Amino acid sequence: MARQGYVGLRCQRTVRPIRPPFCSRCGLPFPPGITQEFTCANCADLHLAFESARAAVVASGVTLEVVHRFKYGRALWFEPFLTDLLLTAAVPSLEGGGWTDVVPVPLYPARERHREFNQAERLGRPLAAALGLRLQPRLIRRVAPTLTQTHLSRTERSRNVVRAFRPAGRQRIRGASVIVVDDVLTTGATASAVARVLRRMGAARVCVWSVARAIRNEPPLA
Repeated sequence: MARQGYVGLRCQRTVRPIRPPFCSRCGLPFPPGITQEFTCANCADLHLAFESARAAVVASGVTLEVVHRFKYGRALWFEPFLTDLLLTAAVPSLEGGGWTDVVPVPLYPARERHREFNQAERLGRPLAAALGLRLQPRLIRRVAPTLTQTHLSRTERSRNVVRAFRPAGRQRIRGASVIVVDDVLTTGATASAVARVLRRMGAARVCVWSVARAIRNEPPLA
């Protein structure tokens, strides 16, 4: 299974796709039985700047381990597996939606130099290619070396990134419909901070797609 990034069939079967019902704004999945469209308390508390966020799978088990090895351990052989998860879920949802640009969530320059790549850009590139859209990896820059969001509360996450992003230059994107891409979405605070900058730059619409969605009370990795 080298094409899938050395993830065997047994492990692939443990991946948990995100299907309805989920929050119509931030994509947070809920237990079955809810049949009408709704938004959740997470969205109300954070005042999110994007119109919607979706993720392909739940960030747990094998998926979360692969994401961690990919971006922290430079295990780039997992990229095909993660890309396939994203494209399988996102492309059918986004096709024909009038989207124009794909913007990966940027890393702080020192962190990107240390890591030697931006995982969001590597995931965003095949998505842009599949949809025939412009990839814009240098449209937004990260200007603050923020703490990792992993162990922060919802309020702390929002404060951590509120001034973390700025336009990279004087380029305007008036009327653009932008897809923001990241590897993992938790509360949406980081993606919302990026979306807010894009809106100020003239974007008419902003949505978010990630490979995985972190869910509260999910068991940690063994």
